[in-house]
Amino acid sequence: MLEVKNRWILVTGASRGLGRLIASELANKGCNLILQSRNKSNTSDIEEKVRENGGKAVSMTCDLGIKEDLLYFIEELDKYDIDIVYNNAGIQVTYRPNVFDTTYEDYELSFRVNTIAPMMICYSLAPKMIAKGFGRIVNTTSGIDNEPEQGPYSASKAGLDKVTADLNKLFEGKDIKAFLTDPGWCRTDLGGPMAPNDPASAVNGLLAPGLVSVVDKVNFKSVIHAQDYKDMDLKAVVEGLEDGRFPF
Repeated sequence: MLEVKNRWILVTGASRGLGRLIASELANKGCNLILQSRNKSNTSDIEEKVRENGGKAVSMTCDLGIKEDLLYFIEELDKYDIDIVYNNAGIQVTYRPNVFDTTYEDYELSFRVNTIAPMMICYSLAPKMIAKGFGRIVNTTSGIDNEPEQGPYSASKAGLDKVTADLNKLFEGKDIKAFLTDPGWCRTDLGGPMAPNDPASAVNGLLAPGLVSVVDKVNFKSVIHAQDYKDMDLKAVVEGLEDGRFPF
């Protein structure tokens, strides 16, 4: 498993839900964290935990659905030597029981946050990763299928899947990989209270791909479904990815 002490790691959507759980786990590992959210006061306790464990931390406010916010955020990221990215932030704009009431705005906002923002972050950071010969990118997708009531959300995640997979073409032969993780349906603000899975059950599956020390045998073409590993510890999941046993 990768030693992350003193490495810079970016977590988007770090103030709540799965992003907060990811950031909280990383805060214990001595790494340096950049914590993106729409309200940076909500990550001050994670910053404190990072510093208690010998790392550096910075919280950044950004609404990923606003172009000007996103571009300024990316400009700020350029100040840091980021090794690992967890593009976790996402939005589910609405559930349309009458599918044919779906609006232009539903699609526009979904793609801004769920597809354009994470890929613009990837495009801004990947050249530095290529230059130094190292990088891990973990983009959170969704397993939603056959639910036209959530068309904008599922379509935006399908777009993210495609561009993430294709991005790896540029990383062939390098110690750099882009991964897709699916947390499953979890009881978060996005997933709602009726979801069957505790958010904590997804954390190790979401964290693991960013922490692999070698990528030669990693099957990065398959989505990593976090619920498949809910009963395993983090080290076991990482090792399974490294030797090619996972994804299942």
